Amino acid sequence: MPFQDFDLLTLKEVAALLHCSKAHICKVVLGRVVGCPAIPSVALGRRRLIRRESLAAWIQANEKALDATMQASPLRGAGKRA
Repeated sequence: MPFQDFDLLTLKEVAALLHCSKAHICKVVLGRVVGCPAIPSVALGRRRLIRRESLAAWIQANEKALDATMQASPLRGAGKRA
């Protein structure tokens, strides 16, 4: 793999891309979020880095899993109170 394609992101950068907190990304990377697979990462001491390609693959896998489990409500507005 050529080094120009080797793009590593910090947890802060991933959090900004996914519009959530750095703490939440840290929990996802460590596999501490129920129902959410861990984001693959590289550990350099205490620092964690995520390949941009791995993040894109993780997002795509989660989209497919979500599409397979989501079901439309059989009644329109079934969750609303009268």
